[in-house]
Amino acid sequence: MRLEKAQYNPSLKLAIDISRAVKAPIEDIFIFE
Repeated sequence: MRLEKAQYNPSLKLAIDISRAVKAPIEDIFIFE
């Protein structure tokens, strides 16, 4: 999966949706630079 290989840059809305779906803070799932 592209997301797991860090080859995908999700939009903020998608990142929020994913964090809500897995019930984890966004900071624990994604690295923001």
